[in-house]
Amino acid sequence: MATNLAINQNLLEEAKKIGGKKTKKDTVNEALLEYIQRRKQKKIISLFGRVEYNKDYNYKAERSRK
Repeated sequence: MATNLAINQNLLEEAKKIGGKKTKKDTVNEALLEYIQRRKQKKIISLFGRVEYNKDYNYKAERSRK
């Protein structure tokens, strides 16, 4: 799907250089992926202190190999 966007060329070139990408397309796709990942991480952080857990759960027992 072709899309025309007015992207700041200075920002795009800097992102391309920092990211080590050869094309604008690769740079934009990686930036979008990183944006999505960061937003999902923010949602997870908002759950800290809100998730109930079983105090008797022994996570070390689950790690042992049987």
